Amino acid sequence: MTASYSFRGELWHYPEAAGWHFITLPPDLADELQDDAAPLRKAFGSLKVSASIAGQRWSTSLFPDSKSRSYLLPVKKEVRAAAGISAGDEVDVELDLEPGG
Repeated sequence: MTASYSFRGELWHYPEAAGWHFITLPPDLADELQDDAAPLRKAFGSLKVSASIAGQRWSTSLFPDSKSRSYLLPVKKEVRAAAGISAGDEVDVELDLEPGG
């Protein structure tokens, strides 16, 4: 059985030339993942997930963020372009935890 989660979050740009874009998970969801996904954590506390925004699905990892005390979902350029989203947009996100990896 795959654990699934839905939330709404703001896409933001990490202020560096590399152009990384992220969505910070809501604190209540981060707390839930701390419990639900404990056995699935990888190196540095990352979690392998399948994510979906505006019908665009991709595999990635959530990364713990000590500053926000949450997880960060990286959103790659191809997904942003296909979904028609940019930094500052509020988007609906679906996540499925992926076991193993």
